[in-house]
Amino acid sequence: MSTLPVVNGFINYLGNERHFSEYTSRCYSADLRQYLDYLQTQLNQEVPESVEEQAYQDRLSKAGARTGASQSGVVATIGGGPNCLTTLMLDAGSDTVRGYLSHLGESSYSPATMARKIATLRSFYKWAERRGVAPTNPMVAIRTPKQGKRLPKAIAIEQIEKLLSAPDQRDVLGMRDRAMLETLYSTGIRVSELVDINVDDLDLQGEAMRVRGKGKRERIVPLGSHAINAINRFMAMVRSEPRFAGLWSDGTAGKVLFMNKHGGRLSSRSVRRKLDKYLRSAGLDPKISPHTLRHSFATHLLENGADLRSVQELLGHQSLSTTQVYTHLTAQRLKQAYDAAHPRAEAG
Repeated sequence: MSTLPVVNGFINYLGNERHFSEYTSRCYSADLRQYLDYLQTQLNQEVPESVEEQAYQDRLSKAGARTGASQSGVVATIGGGPNCLTTLMLDAGSDTVRGYLSHLGESSYSPATMARKIATLRSFYKWAERRGVAPTNPMVAIRTPKQGKRLPKAIAIEQIEKLLSAPDQRDVLGMRDRAMLETLYSTGIRVSELVDINVDDLDLQGEAMRVRGKGKRERIVPLGSHAINAINRFMAMVRSEPRFAGLWSDGTAGKVLFMNKHGGRLSSRSVRRKLDKYLRSAGLDPKISPHTLRHSFATHLLENGADLRSVQELLGHQSLSTTQVYTHLTAQRLKQAYDAAHPRAEAG
């Protein structure tokens, strides 16, 4: 069965109102599809898509009626409807959700994966209740299991150098990939932020770049000399390449920086595929991801004396608590300094 209309409504909300990336939205969609597969076993019957569509439209109508009926004091009741997945999903109680989580527990998912799936349901039901299509939010009674704080993975500078050297810089697309990798490591930006960069976001003379982060919040990040050199070389190659001759011919305002072979904007998924290719050619761990470069950026800054507040701003974290996962690094560095300098640090 195709995705339920109510799920499509939620995914559209994530993209259009919350400005989530396409990749993140797909992850939410996949988690909800798994939840629906579980609910389908409870329903134990196939329902025509037209019934699912009508059930959702009825909920939307009731939500509108509730809004308009407040003046008369008559409020439409949410809940009920045909025996279908839409009704089962929107009327689910905490017992249904607990049954689903128990079902997931049999699959030996990691605590982090379980937490993500719970977060997906929490976001969905919060949206559904606010939209007026669900009578209650069953996630209010569900607690997220505690996770041990995982150390952000970082790779050594020697591995970074091997990765950055992997693209063929004689070709315009290879030079593009070198510039992308240099930019990711130089700035610590997210891959979704990387593919959103336009040419006019660059201030190469000022050694900085404008970035649009989560929720379309903008920030300015510094660009290192290696990234600037790579970007300049890439842009020069684009301008001399016949197939991209018209890409920036009428100005650069709003024009994509890191384009695909057709001149369009690269997707986050494409960046991941290209990184995988270079990891293989450089003989590096295939588990390295674009986010590993972000963690490495933060780790190497802190190891070399940067303060946590500055790293927070560079990473675009709204809250310092998000950045504090890196505090083990500052504590470790202080301990090393203590051991090296304090006269009574060594055991007697």
